[in-house]
Amino acid sequence: MGVILLIIVGAAAGFIATRIMKIETNVFVTIAIGVLGALLGGLVLRLLGAMLGMAFGFIGAIAGAVLLIWFWQTYLK
Repeated sequence: MGVILLIIVGAAAGFIATRIMKIETNVFVTIAIGVLGALLGGLVLRLLGAMLGMAFGFIGAIAGAVLLIWFWQTYLK
């Protein structure tokens, strides 16, 4: 079922991409463009998400440290 869904989504994505780029291809090339584009796009988005996740984790760590310092200075000192 997953392969069939990948082909359907790939066909739709390939169709839209070929219309945006204004090229004419046959059905098989359109599906291949969509499937390969989905795989490439998914990889790029996962890498970007991992990098942003680490950045947000770092920002969260700084915010937590600042909050801890504020709490310590306000209530424990």
